[in-house]
Amino acid sequence: MGMLKEFKEFAMRGNVVDLAIGVIIGAAFGKIVSSLIEDVITPLLLKPALQAAHLTELKDLTLFGIVKYGNFLSAVINFVIVAFVLFLIIQAMNSSKLKKQDAPAPPPPPTVTETLLTEIRDALKK
Repeated sequence: MGMLKEFKEFAMRGNVVDLAIGVIIGAAFGKIVSSLIEDVITPLLLKPALQAAHLTELKDLTLFGIVKYGNFLSAVINFVIVAFVLFLIIQAMNSSKLKKQDAPAPPPPPTVTETLLTEIRDALKK
């Protein structure tokens, strides 16, 4: 029974749950990026090259009729887009952290003792 309790505590830790959420969101993001490449980028940017090769899809590109380098090219484009988007996200997070650190903390309000001493000083000056 102790092992089951330890497993439950491990599984319910914040970082384990965060990791699971990250994996799920990453899988969904991967589908979005794949669609972006196959449905948007390939038709717009590579259409002239594909038409010159008399092909309709990037996956159909072959070398000597054997090596399908179109799939590899698609995977490279996918990786570059994912890496660039992650770079932008991390850069935005780092800049927001720097803004929070750069802002000087406001000075603390004077204590009751300091306030009383200031009032005494002001009264003695009069």
